[in-house]
Amino acid sequence: MCWVKSENERPCLEFSHLSIKDSFRDLFIPRIEIILMMYTRNNLNCAKPLFEHNNSLNVNFNTQKKTVWLIHGYRPMGSIPSWLQNFVSILLNEEDMNVIVVDWNRGATTFIYDRAVKNTRKVAVSLSGHIKNLLKHGASLDNFHFIGMSLGAHISGFVGKIFNGQLGRITGLDPAGPKFSRKPPYRRLDYNDAKFVDVIHSNSNGIKFIKCNHERAVHLFMASLETNCNFISFPCHSYKDYKTSLCVDCDSFKEKSCPWLGYQAKLFKDVLKERIKGGPVRTTVFLDTSGIYPFCTYYFILSITVPDKTVMDGFFSFKLLNQLGMIEEARFYKKNKPLCKLQEIKILAQFYNDFANISSIGLTYFQSSNMECSTCTYKIQSLMLKSLTYPERPPLCRYNIVLKEREEVFLYPNACTPKKT
Repeated sequence: MCWVKSENERPCLEFSHLSIKDSFRDLFIPRIEIILMMYTRNNLNCAKPLFEHNNSLNVNFNTQKKTVWLIHGYRPMGSIPSWLQNFVSILLNEEDMNVIVVDWNRGATTFIYDRAVKNTRKVAVSLSGHIKNLLKHGASLDNFHFIGMSLGAHISGFVGKIFNGQLGRITGLDPAGPKFSRKPPYRRLDYNDAKFVDVIHSNSNGIKFIKCNHERAVHLFMASLETNCNFISFPCHSYKDYKTSLCVDCDSFKEKSCPWLGYQAKLFKDVLKERIKGGPVRTTVFLDTSGIYPFCTYYFILSITVPDKTVMDGFFSFKLLNQLGMIEEARFYKKNKPLCKLQEIKILAQFYNDFANISSIGLTYFQSSNMECSTCTYKIQSLMLKSLTYPERPPLCRYNIVLKEREEVFLYPNACTPKKT
């Protein structure tokens, strides 16, 4: 009986198994090694080398499909990134693509952070050689999506610079700050390094590097693929403006509403380009998440139209009730202007649970002054509640409402009446 070893029986590549001992060893004998681990739906659980020994392309690699390059960051303890295998599985579940894990653990495992920083350039140069080889086999830069964590984000940027910004997309997940922050564009990831560059900052680095979860951006990106939640974000000049509800309309994004964080940010690539014509080439957006997986929160905006001077300098609060009688309290963002100066009041609210079937809205008005008036009434011309997280849902409205101070009223909304033109 004879056994024939087939292509599928070749041993799987494994991510470099290193430890703190390797960081000690690196102090005296620096070393760098780069391994390209390729995954497709044909070899989901068994990484294969991208190129064979004779420099031919692996048969599983499809040059016509998208290729995601997944690049880890600084690994002082030498451990395998805990999120790595799950990230690969999620990507391949989302789309039939090529996924290449760039294992540069020998180069990232060191106690000398500056040494790992210098190695990012070396990794980028090495990757550029492999990419040129792929291009000879018919691959396209436009189909390449680099996803880099921490130092891996800057490696992605350096690769993009080598190819003059012609990579299809770069996603930076909490790009490393030390040695990169406030450096000129040629020394870090920059928005010109690919045709579309999106960055998720979930950690301020520096002093808070140890205190905060430096990998949160990775898990947020994965959650954008694993869940049905739209992680909507709000284009805004500053975080302060965002917190004071100055950036809730997203009107310039037309029917697509506010842009989404994560993998689906690509859906807004064209409209983002339209927005920046003649203006800044970058768009900064903000959002808040919950503290635990799947990190999703749900945004609603309550628009209240009042007659002039009917409502004094006060504020509203509201809660939602669904058809099962469940009540959801909102987290409100600060009002941005005195109500007496506004005819339309927009209230941004965040909920930790989604309310798809809203049966009623509990609305309360509070007068800001010390003078309470139990007999005073306040007229509302119209009220409209709209989901920003799911803009395809029709808004709900109520008209001609009368409120008393600090007295909660439960309103039963209906479909909004179209405005007359």
